Amino acid sequence: MGDHKEQPLRVGAAVRRRRRTLELTLAVVAGRSGLSVPFLSQVENERARPSRPSLERIADALGTTAAELLAAADPACSVEVLRADDADHTDVPPGPPRVRPLVRGHHQLHAMEFIGDHDEGREFQHRNDELMYVVDGAVEVEAEGRAYRLGRGDTLYLSGGVRHRWRATVPETRVLVVAVADHIEALEERARRR
Repeated sequence: MGDHKEQPLRVGAAVRRRRRTLELTLAVVAGRSGLSVPFLSQVENERARPSRPSLERIADALGTTAAELLAAADPACSVEVLRADDADHTDVPPGPPRVRPLVRGHHQLHAMEFIGDHDEGREFQHRNDELMYVVDGAVEVEAEGRAYRLGRGDTLYLSGGVRHRWRATVPETRVLVVAVADHIEALEERARRR
């Protein structure tokens, strides 16, 4: 229960992401695949499930394979539990610093737990928004030329595009980072609303 591997996959989201990455219209994909625009729209919106031959035609039109589209598909489940001792997400070496993914698979949000020190020299700039929450310990964050000191229970919100770097200032600091995934077009949506 809760294991995404047991759930059916939503391949439509993977098809849409691939099509948009290639900057193709549904009409172009329809022309290349020999499938109708309405059918492709239904596939992308999870209202129709393509047969294996149809999925292969879609993949060919998108310059990929059906296997790659299935690998990039989202699990259909809406609830998933990831246990602290799950072996398939603890592939980071033991000892500080440690990074533990808190969400499995390809989703709209990424969530990671950082334990111990962090490479303070590494600068980040993500496409979309990010929230940092200090579970335990303390961190120093440099963002857009300003320094912020965060302690237990503090949060820092970073809009997409903000350059930042951070480091733990207390041993065994635990930081939770939740970010909108890079494949989500949140920045473009924000620009359209202005």
